[in-house]
Amino acid sequence: MFKLVLLRHGESEWNLENRFSGWADIGLTEKGRSEAKRSGLLLKEQNFRFDVVFTSVLKRAIKTMEICLSEMGPIDIPTIHDWRLNEQHYGALEGLSKTKTAEKYGEEQVFIWRRSYQVSPPALDLNDKRHPRFDQRYQELGEHQFPSTESLKDTLHRLLPLWNESIEPSIKSGKKVLIVAHGNSLRALVKHLNGISDDEIKDLNIPTGVPYVFELDGQLKSQKHYYLK
Repeated sequence: MFKLVLLRHGESEWNLENRFSGWADIGLTEKGRSEAKRSGLLLKEQNFRFDVVFTSVLKRAIKTMEICLSEMGPIDIPTIHDWRLNEQHYGALEGLSKTKTAEKYGEEQVFIWRRSYQVSPPALDLNDKRHPRFDQRYQELGEHQFPSTESLKDTLHRLLPLWNESIEPSIKSGKKVLIVAHGNSLRALVKHLNGISDDEIKDLNIPTGVPYVFELDGQLKSQKHYYLK
């Protein structure tokens, strides 16, 4: 039996302001830092140790990882930063108020954009300065890899190669793995691990800053999963 720990970043400034974050690089609030610290203490109390950590390239995930690991002890753990663990790209909604967007389009439509599996938000214009093609961190990507918007299905599609090529082999080799990422990139991964249907995934929400433990069989199928509290 293998164990895998997932951790959504602590509360971000735009979580607090109820805005769509997506690939925008937003920092943590004081509450978010406290959540990250508590996650490290919980993992330490229950004797978790990690051999490798995977995280996105966004600072709210990176800072959560750093705070969490510092609470666990002074251990130098190899860290892999990969854009494929980034949050779902919210397209033209990035940075907008969720409340005002709901007033404009209706709460049901906004819920579909946020939680459904196959429906993408309105696309970001290619010349919009928010588009990732203008961000130096993504210059190694091919033009077809720059998202203008993403559904949860798209998020899972770009995440799975990282899982198959790097994360899964690490787990199967016996390494203790921690993944620090985002609400929707982790929802996509949980859908894959638990075999959640396209319809039922809309009901899954992953809280900020709480370690989510998966016990996996030899084929990395989820046998048990639970939050540390």
